[in-house]
Amino acid sequence: MDDSINTLNKSDLIIQIERKFGDLDQEIVVDAIDLLLQEMVNCIALDKRLEIRGFGVFTKKTIRPRKFINPKTKTVSYVGETATMHFKSSDKLLSTHA
Repeated sequence: MDDSINTLNKSDLIIQIERKFGDLDQEIVVDAIDLLLQEMVNCIALDKRLEIRGFGVFTKKTIRPRKFINPKTKTVSYVGETATMHFKSSDKLLSTHA
């Protein structure tokens, strides 16, 4: 992967793993990555904290219920409590790119 690229998507990750472990079948690599990502999502959904040493911490962040007004119709609506995934990178990861 080029050092000037600042993003890594799923297909890039598959390519990198295939290069490093050439004897692995692409289907096995794709299934392993899918399983890993699904387990990460399940962990966060169950309000567990997911820490990957040297990389960062994933947690579930709850956003409070709120009301909003449609600017066009002036209708008042309410949005219930929602959740999102929060990521905090480790100091080790931040110091390598600074």
